[in-house]
Amino acid sequence: MTHVHVIGGGLAGLSAAVELTGRARVTVYEAGPACGGRARSYFDRALGTRIDNGNHLLLSANDAVFRYLGLIGAEKSLKGPGKPVFPYFDLEADLAWTLRLSRGRIPFWALPGGARVPGMRLKELRSLFALLGARDETTVANCLVPGMLSRRLLEPFAVSALNTDCGTGSAKLLGNVVRQSLARGGMACCPWYPEKGLSESFVDPAVAHLSVMQGEVRHGARVSGIETRGARVTAFALGAERIVVGPEDYVIFAAPGSVAGGVLSAHLSNFQVPDAFESIINVHFRLPSVPDIRGRVAEAGFVGVVGGITEWVFVKGDVLSVTVSAANRYAARDNEELKAMIWNEVRRVIGPVTVGGLPEAMPMARLVWEKRATFAATPAQDRRRPDAKTRFENLALAGDWTQTGLPSTIEGAIRSGVAAAHTLGLVS
Repeated sequence: MTHVHVIGGGLAGLSAAVELTGRARVTVYEAGPACGGRARSYFDRALGTRIDNGNHLLLSANDAVFRYLGLIGAEKSLKGPGKPVFPYFDLEADLAWTLRLSRGRIPFWALPGGARVPGMRLKELRSLFALLGARDETTVANCLVPGMLSRRLLEPFAVSALNTDCGTGSAKLLGNVVRQSLARGGMACCPWYPEKGLSESFVDPAVAHLSVMQGEVRHGARVSGIETRGARVTAFALGAERIVVGPEDYVIFAAPGSVAGGVLSAHLSNFQVPDAFESIINVHFRLPSVPDIRGRVAEAGFVGVVGGITEWVFVKGDVLSVTVSAANRYAARDNEELKAMIWNEVRRVIGPVTVGGLPEAMPMARLVWEKRATFAATPAQDRRRPDAKTRFENLALAGDWTQTGLPSTIEGAIRSGVAAAHTLGLVS
């Protein structure tokens, strides 16, 4: 039977493996002790609870995500309000508001009297059309019409989606996100997130599925080099171990771009991968008990924040989990200072909708700083992203760093795994 070697057990690698299991013998080689890459969960001993290494808000338009979850039997592991509703809080204006998108494509939500962004003007919708028509070198800032729609919605949306500031972020990449979500209507924008954790939704069911289908996952298997002859990869090295790639076998390289650059550059002429990165901060606050949260935040399970450091607050039982994107700008800040500032913002945002409010004293907290969370989604870095296809007939690339047309997202990672399988002609 054809043997497909999938190098990298992140979501791109798992997606490729899930796509191919049952059609071929599949082995996943993961360098770390667990699969999932940047989308995983773990038990934090200091907090005494299980947390995600980062928060990810998915949309109902993420077709590849929901197809993947269906294949591994985890489609019911996500939760959300079931409608396109997004609560927000503006710290500068001390204003709470809720965006409720129209269900269809016509943006009735933007009309006066609709559940729109407070203070916005209709002419600001030109920003969306500018993003949809953006050229390769255009930045997000070049497309945004000044006003409350940009400040309170489009700018924070751009930073979250691209994990890059608007001044340098690629408008083309953001336009692709808009085209595949908001432009399809409000029902394509229903928010979803894992009910328990990232691993429980995306990783554990995939590994279990592979096991049932006679696939194999090897942990602690770090690839250090490949061997080639003519138009084929013939072997690769796992430290001192040499894995032979047979004449009917294939390799999908789904490890991080930095690893791909180190291993493949000697075999692929002019091979480039993104080499500039942005970080993400996640802070998890463990409360003494599960807070009694009411109204708009309870309805959605999260709240977006503008005007401060905090960008998203997710309510996960007795844990309030905060995400801060494009966090390189805070690199000089002390971690304890950041936690204290973010907790004060969380109290202002969540306190008013919590029975009894939140304590002034900061509870137990864990700050997780992913220094190289994603590639910087700039036009220059987007040009460095390689296609799935390589000059080797039995080698394809996968990962959110490959040319998916999207920024570094779960949707992009999962799509890339499927694209690699198609590139090799292993699925039709």
